[in-house]
Amino acid sequence: MFELWWIWVVLGALITGALVALAARPRLPVEVPAVARTLPRARHPIVLAHGWGGIDRIGPFPLGYSYFRGIPAALRSAGYEVYIARVPPTASIDLRAAALARQVRGLDARVNIIAHSMGGLDARLALARYGISDRVASLTTIGTPHHGTPLADMALAFGEWRRTRGILDRMGLNVDGVYDVSSKRMREFNRRVIDAPDVHYASVVAAVNLDGGGVHAMLSIGHSYLLRKAGPNDGIVPALSQLWGEALDEVDADHWAQIGWFGRFDVDAFYVRLADQLAGRVR
Repeated sequence: MFELWWIWVVLGALITGALVALAARPRLPVEVPAVARTLPRARHPIVLAHGWGGIDRIGPFPLGYSYFRGIPAALRSAGYEVYIARVPPTASIDLRAAALARQVRGLDARVNIIAHSMGGLDARLALARYGISDRVASLTTIGTPHHGTPLADMALAFGEWRRTRGILDRMGLNVDGVYDVSSKRMREFNRRVIDAPDVHYASVVAAVNLDGGGVHAMLSIGHSYLLRKAGPNDGIVPALSQLWGEALDEVDADHWAQIGWFGRFDVDAFYVRLADQLAGRVR
């Protein structure tokens, strides 16, 4: 019973946080018009890969929730071609990577993947295991736990609960992703998942400056815990865990602000700037 209780607490917090954040900030008009821009355009379309909990529907019923809040519209207004990947929201990295690979192979183009949080791990595994390295020019990760997060270590410390997870899996609710981003699992992941030699890997590291506006209330407990345990962090992932490949940027943004769900961070300008950086680096 305790095992089921803990998993439902995690899922309940995720859904509650999303609903609370829904009203966190009004969408601002996109400030970068599609005309009168002279910066170089990326040769490849952009695929946005979401992190753990990217739920946009339950069964056949759409929720009207967008994981990347307003970001696709901002990028398209700036002249970029954008696709949004959808993978099992709480599943293992392996299941999510396989789904991402199928979608990338279905595009008639070589692409730049911009991935948030666990989405970066999905993309790394898809490149290494599922044969899409010839379809991907670059992978840029934002707030990704490349070396795990102590928050997942806490879940692993309670036990892996294989029986309970098996029951949930048969119900169509795979929650293995919670355990996959523990520090222990990520050490093994990094040992066996080798970067594709012809793909440009880069990362954006995010941490919260409490003097600059702070962290979303729903992430404040996690941020305080991680600050004591691992130093600067975004409320979910330590900053030291987020670096992989070329360091493109460091931003003052919590884990939700990175995808448009906390108003103090100009997320639209950030993603357009990131796309412009890729346009200058990736050929």
